[in-house]
This record gives sequence, structure tokens and C-alpha cells, in this order.
Amino acid sequence: MIDLIIFASLLALGYFFGRMAETRHYKSIIKREKALARIPVLATKIPDLSIKPQHTILVTGSVVISVDYFKRFLAGLRNIIGGRVKSYESLVDRARREAILRMKEQARVKGANLIFNVKLETSSISQGRGIGSVEVLAYGTAFID
Repeated sequence: MIDLIIFASLLALGYFFGRMAETRHYKSIIKREKALARIPVLATKIPDLSIKPQHTILVTGSVVISVDYFKRFLAGLRNIIGGRVKSYESLVDRARREAILRMKEQARVKGANLIFNVKLETSSISQGRGIGSVEVLAYGTAFID
């Protein structure tokens, strides 16, 4: 009986604190995306621009985001029955958006006004049997006028 109470408590704490952290992170992402909207990010190799840059540099942004206990529990249930693991989708979305923002912030500091040939690398960092964290690296070439 005590094991069930501990399990339920950990599950509730994981849900509450994980949801709170996720909500706070999304608010931060949205605010920073608005502030950095003037720096376009293109997946194309060579942008079709009439402006010739003085030079180009490599810019990167990297982030590691941990999975909370509640998401790990839900993903375990989903693995049993199959289908989309929605609990991890928001985790990967936050990680990708955060990595792109960090890359844009680096480009802004270096005086760039455009990033092209952007690539994203995603990997999981395992803890035991399941995913413990998700790492995303965003990198691209920045134009500096």
C-alpha cells in the first residue's frame, strides 16, 4: 500500500512540476521568438539575395532538455499499446525551438541578419531503459553585412 502511495505521489509531483516548468519554458520561447523574428532562418543552401555579405560565419545553438517522471510514465504506457507518444512531442518541440533561438541569439551578437543552410540534429540521452533527456543542436551559416 505504501508503495502505491509513493508511486502516486511521484506521479502527481512529476505532472505538477513538469507542467509548470514546461509552461514557463514555452512562455520564454514565445517571448524570445518575437524578439528575434527579424533574423530569418532558411533551410536552403544558398539564399537568392542581391545583398552580398562581407563574410559568413558558422552559428550554433544547443540544448538538452530532461524528461519529467510523468512524461516517462505516459511514454511507457504508450509503448505497451503503441501509437504516438504525445508526451514526448512537446519535449522535442521545445528543444528544437530553444536550439534555434540560441543559434539566432549567437547570430545577433555577431551582427548577422540572416541564417541559411540551417540543420537540426536531435538525439536522445538514455537513462536506464527509457529516454532521460533530448539534445538538439541547430547550426547554420550566418550572413554578416
